[in-house]
Amino acid sequence: MSRKGHVVIVDPFSPFNRVAQQFRKAGYDCVRVETIAGIPEAYRASFSLDDYVDNITHTGDFAGTLEAVAGYRPAAVLPGGERGVEFADRLAEALGLPNNGTDLSAARRDKFTMVETLKEAGVRGARQILVTDEDELRAWHERLGRRVVAKPIRSAGGDGIRFCGTPHQSVAAYRSLSAADSFFEFRNEGVVAQEYLYGGEYVVNTVSRDGRHHLTDIWKTTRLTANGVLDLCDSIRLLPRRSPEGGPLGDYAEEVLGALGIRHGLGHLEVKLTPEGPCLVEMGARIPGGDIPYYARLGLGESQIDWVVDAYVAPQRFHERCETDYRIQKHFVSVAMISPLKGTLRSYPHLDAVRGLESVLDVRTLVEPGGQVLPTVDDFTYPMIVNLCHEIEETVLRDYTTLRFLDGEGFYDLA
Repeated sequence: MSRKGHVVIVDPFSPFNRVAQQFRKAGYDCVRVETIAGIPEAYRASFSLDDYVDNITHTGDFAGTLEAVAGYRPAAVLPGGERGVEFADRLAEALGLPNNGTDLSAARRDKFTMVETLKEAGVRGARQILVTDEDELRAWHERLGRRVVAKPIRSAGGDGIRFCGTPHQSVAAYRSLSAADSFFEFRNEGVVAQEYLYGGEYVVNTVSRDGRHHLTDIWKTTRLTANGVLDLCDSIRLLPRRSPEGGPLGDYAEEVLGALGIRHGLGHLEVKLTPEGPCLVEMGARIPGGDIPYYARLGLGESQIDWVVDAYVAPQRFHERCETDYRIQKHFVSVAMISPLKGTLRSYPHLDAVRGLESVLDVRTLVEPGGQVLPTVDDFTYPMIVNLCHEIEETVLRDYTTLRFLDGEGFYDLA
């Protein structure tokens, strides 16, 4: 295939490289821009430049980086992950390519500014405070009179989230987060405290072009309380577009995208469906982690990645199909095993039973025998992910329940 041009992707790490692979299939070579030299620890083992013809490191000289990027005459610039959102906005705007502008870049990255921007636009958002003082936080929590979620204003992957039942716990979370480094290995820039939202949590993924928004997939997460974490995610399940939840979630997602200035590219929304209706947890102008687009393709035949390639380099095809409902071909659930233990793993005694489940697609052992198992408290301490996929929904749900039965102390043989 003759090459059609170049696409620039800012700060992609695995599994975001699937975006580059899809652009390559469409005939475009990809150039990687890294805004800060170095690879975060979580990505070092899987990082690769195989899908890129060049890697441009931004050293603080925007004019120099822009000149290097412009030399490739790119057809598009987009973020490969959370860290690249603002710089991708800046590059695309400077090059005159489809972009969301820079006026609201901070609102698409800073979790406090994000929710305040929604509310200013008349879209529902959580009650919150940007914490600058322990006494201020304590007084605010007391006035709120309910559970609070504290988290860094800029991070990813569930990093640093704290559920706080009392003002004392909120202050302790603030102290801890203020002194900690983020997922991207930089000191946290600030802490936001938000009211805890009651209701089911959903993921809504979108792609936009010229202000038209297409909803590519909706997922329902399930949560449990374990290892001191109130809402620990243990599975994510693909939902039909026209499920009872799909209508209000889709309408709300469009309001959020509009308020945050998304006209082009990716949207990844985490939304609570409360008794009063949908309310945003947070939104990313990028694909989700956890390889969700790959799973969506298994269940739907295509994913957010297919749609974003069309949006940037085949906009006519995007507009012809935009707003059509996706249809589930195979039901899909990704299940995280939840370790209650700490120690050196000898084996998984029930691994054969897991692999024998009817809907098992694959088993991803994130901790191999000889490695260290930790009590699961976030996205980075799961010991194993089991992916279930089947034409019959009930088969997938049965096997999910079986996995929850098998999990626990007896699932791990420790030295």
